[in-house]
Amino acid sequence: QVYAVESGGGSVQVGGSLRLSCTTKGEGTIRLYDIHWYRQTPGKQREFVASIPAFGIPDYSASVVGRAAISRDDAQNTVWLQIDNLKPEDTGVYYCNTRAGSFAWGQGTQVTVSP
Repeated sequence: QVYAVESGGGSVQVGGSLRLSCTTKGEGTIRLYDIHWYRQTPGKQREFVASIPAFGIPDYSASVVGRAAISRDDAQNTVWLQIDNLKPEDTGVYYCNTRAGSFAWGQGTQVTVSP
């Protein structure tokens, strides 16, 4: 089985930046997959944040467009999500997976933005 592994979260103040990382563990890599980042807050479903296809143009939710940049390096088996000018509403647990949820969900990485 292939597991998603997220890292890079933390506690930052409003206006700060974080760079989240997504990789896999097990017998599989991100290669040829469209990779999505999601955010989840207590009591709510995971919501789409950004995605990067295996080939093509990234996509961003309205909540982060202009503040986020998603990138990938298949040789390093890693997808990064950089979010700048962080806002309190960016707070949540961030998860990555394929569009179809092909990986087993990881534990996510917590992002906390305080005033």
